[in-house]
Amino acid sequence: MTHRTVSGVRPGLPDDVRAEVAAPSPACPVEITLAALRGRWTTLVVRELLRRERHAYGELAAALPELSDKVLSERLAQLVGAGVVRRTRTAGWPSTVSYELTSRGRELGPVMQALWDWGAAEPGA
Repeated sequence: MTHRTVSGVRPGLPDDVRAEVAAPSPACPVEITLAALRGRWTTLVVRELLRRERHAYGELAAALPELSDKVLSERLAQLVGAGVVRRTRTAGWPSTVSYELTSRGRELGPVMQALWDWGAAEPGA
């Protein structure tokens, strides 16, 4: 089966009407993906969430010690808003908050791998 991004024109060019725009569009699937992963540290937060099913905030902060609490909170809120991460608060005292990837978020695993592979390849190869 041919991947849907491979058209009769050139590999990597989707055979989709949304690809026929003259300017960037927020409805473009690539723009949606880039918006979800925007910002420094976002890919590292996703990487940590890919490693285990569920993380407490403190576990994420400990895994990325150079990341400030402010930026970690912003990135998690961004990922929750994009539907990539689910935030769960448990009742009790003290209450706890955990973060896990949604099924859509788990689908970013191969995307992250493809980004890694592309970046690790020799330029011009």
